[in-house]
Amino acid sequence: MISVSHLTKVYGEQKAVNDLSFSVEKGQILGFLGPNGAGKSTTMKILTGFISATEGHVEVAGFSVAEQPLEVRKRVGYLPENNPLYLDMYVHEFLDYSARMYRMGSKERKQRIAEVIEQTGLGREQHKQIRMLSKGYRQRVGLSQALIHNPEVLILDEPTTGLDPNQIVDIRSLIREVGKDKTVIFSSHVLSEVEAISDRIVIVNRGHLVANASMAELRESAQEDTLISLEVEKPGLDLTALHEQEQVLVKQLNERSYSIFSPNQVDLRREIFDLCQKQDNAIFSLNRKASSLEDIFRKLTQTPS
Repeated sequence: MISVSHLTKVYGEQKAVNDLSFSVEKGQILGFLGPNGAGKSTTMKILTGFISATEGHVEVAGFSVAEQPLEVRKRVGYLPENNPLYLDMYVHEFLDYSARMYRMGSKERKQRIAEVIEQTGLGREQHKQIRMLSKGYRQRVGLSQALIHNPEVLILDEPTTGLDPNQIVDIRSLIREVGKDKTVIFSSHVLSEVEAISDRIVIVNRGHLVANASMAELRESAQEDTLISLEVEKPGLDLTALHEQEQVLVKQLNERSYSIFSPNQVDLRREIFDLCQKQDNAIFSLNRKASSLEDIFRKLTQTPS
C-alpha cells in the first residue's frame, strides 16, 4: 500500500531525511517514531504530496507521489501536527466544505458527513462553532476531515498532542477502529500508545532508519540487553561504580528508584547487591525485566546515527 525507497530530503546543507526505505502493507497500523528533528513530519509531508523529495521514490496505493500527486491525494487522508481548522466555521459546515473540496455530490456529502460524525463522536458538537470546542474535540474534527472522502490511507502526525489522558484513550480507540479497514501511519511521542495499537513500528533518528519491526521482533532483538529496576530504602545511593562501566546506563527515577541498562546480557544484580550492602541501604526490590518500547527507543536514538 505504501512504499518508500531511498527517500532523501535536503534543506540547504541539512539532510532532514537520509536514504530512508520502508513499506506498509494494506490494513496495517504503522507507528512512526523518532526524537524531535528526526525527519518524521518531513517524511509524512512527502507521503501526502505537500512537499517534494530531493531523491528517492515514494508510492501510495500504487501511484507515484512525484508523478501522480492528485491520484495519491484522492486516496490519502492527512491530519497535520498543528491541525489547521477554520475556527469561525461550524463543525457540520466545515465538513461539508471539506467534502466539496473532493468534488463530492450533495447526496454523497450528506451521507459521508453523517458517517464520520458518528464515527468520531461529534454528534452533539456538529452544530457548534469550532472555536468553541475543546482541544480533544478539535482533534476529532481534524480527523473527521481526514476521513471525509473515505481514503484508503490515513496519515496522522501527532494526533494526540496536547490531549488529556481520557482524550488520548478516545483518539487511540478511534485510530484502532479506523485501522480495521484502512492503512494507517501515525507518529506520537506517547510510546505506550504506539505500543498498544501498532502492527509495526518504524523508528528514525536524524533522518536514518534505525528500526523497522513488529513490537515482538523489537523485544526479541533487545533480549541480549539487560534492564534492571531497583528500589532502595534510603535516598542517596552511590552507583558511580556502575556509571563508570562501559555502555552501562543508570537512570534515577526518583530519590529511591533506579533503572539500570547493561548490554550483552550482563547481569549486574550481584554487583548492585554488594554496593547496597556496603552503603547499608536495604533493597526493597531488585528485578530484571523485559525491555519496553521506551527502553528500546532510548537505546536506538540516544546516539547520533
